Amino acid sequence: MNKTVFIKKDRTNSLIAPRSFYVHVLAVAVPIMIQNGITNLVGMLDNLMVGQLSTEAMSGVSIVNQLLFVFYLCIFGGLAGIGIFSAQFWGKKDLKGMQYTMRAKMILAFALTIIGLFVLYVFRYYLIGMFLHEGADTGNLDETLRYAISYLLVMYAGLLPMAITNVYASTLRESGQTVVPMTAGIIAVIVNLIGNYILIYGKFGAPTLGVTGAALATVISRFVEMIIVVSWTHSNPDKNPYIKGCYNSFYVPKDLVYKFIVKGAPLLANEALWSIGTTMLVQCYSVRGLNAVAALNISNTLANVFNIVFIAMGSATSILLGQELGAGRLKGAKLYAFRLTAFSVILSSISGLLLFIVAPVFPDLYNTTDQIKDIALGLLRVSAICMPLYAFTNSAYFTIRSGGKTFITFLFDSCFCWIVSFPVAYVLSRYTSMPLVYMYLTVQSMDLLKSVIGFIIVMRGKWIHDLTAYAKG
Repeated sequence: MNKTVFIKKDRTNSLIAPRSFYVHVLAVAVPIMIQNGITNLVGMLDNLMVGQLSTEAMSGVSIVNQLLFVFYLCIFGGLAGIGIFSAQFWGKKDLKGMQYTMRAKMILAFALTIIGLFVLYVFRYYLIGMFLHEGADTGNLDETLRYAISYLLVMYAGLLPMAITNVYASTLRESGQTVVPMTAGIIAVIVNLIGNYILIYGKFGAPTLGVTGAALATVISRFVEMIIVVSWTHSNPDKNPYIKGCYNSFYVPKDLVYKFIVKGAPLLANEALWSIGTTMLVQCYSVRGLNAVAALNISNTLANVFNIVFIAMGSATSILLGQELGAGRLKGAKLYAFRLTAFSVILSSISGLLLFIVAPVFPDLYNTTDQIKDIALGLLRVSAICMPLYAFTNSAYFTIRSGGKTFITFLFDSCFCWIVSFPVAYVLSRYTSMPLVYMYLTVQSMDLLKSVIGFIIVMRGKWIHDLTAYAKG
């Protein structure tokens, strides 16, 4: 199907779209779902392997991954701010503009990696210690800290290849090449899974490295993924014409740099503050003790597998709306956005139902206490019930972002987290004895207010405009 006439062919105003709409959306979303799904599935198996060692090992790895999550989201947010332009440049078939965005992404990725390494190394004991609290459990906090530090020291080596991979993979997706990042991701997670089995447990003559082996396997998989994505992009200039001569210089027009900063800085700040805010929510929950950390780890591991639906639909929304806006087809964008949102909510409702059904089985796979398993089950049920709500707010966020309204997304996302969600979690964790599951449900229900705000912003349509005009020279 010709993407350039997609909206023009559909002149109806119904929220229920023609069949061609769903085929077009799924063509973009399904490869992202598959990649994210396999990544999270193997991540789940990885987590289960570590979970067989001890509660302390599992909790130590979970804490470090929560900290690394902040770095990953900063990379994602920084590149996505520039990626708004990439999607629209590709819609215009402006190859020079694509080169400018590619160069800017690479510079930003290196800068963020240096900053991330500095913070995670210098403040590693303080950051990990934030999550270690005495509670109504018997977990060994010193042992948990030791596992966390040994895991983090190896994971440093994987930050740069992860950043470079995202520069290339995000650009490929924004130009419609979703299969290659998916394939690279699948190969990488298989390498990670095999590496985990060998290095965690010392199979095939390898040393038994425990959590250090898990980190080493992850780092190896990061390099494998980077090599695949980078080499394919450069060896297929016919499919990626912007890559020819892309690094002959790192020149980017000043007016475009200014646009990147104006549109991208709020998005980077948003992802940074949102990820930090989410991490602080986990820190609030951790006040309930090591049991809470372990239960959240188990719950998030399975929930992430089912979250792929609304996450992939969010990415598809950003890409498809960006291409439509860049091509100048602004009239039908609002209807297009609501159809994408409705489709995401429907798919996510099905995903949430499936999560609710399988939730009772999953915690029993871990080598941990019955109390932790019961808490994890309660958390999983909350996540399942809230899945349609997550889908709606996620779609609203990516819709607003597709038109470059990044300051609004900053207010909508991270400011909401810090002004509403975090204060609620802080008060409940410090000044009440509310059980973790009910605390978690209360905090997640705050997204009802967020969904109302998102609906109003999308309805007003102020996000609909073309960003790609720039002074050439």
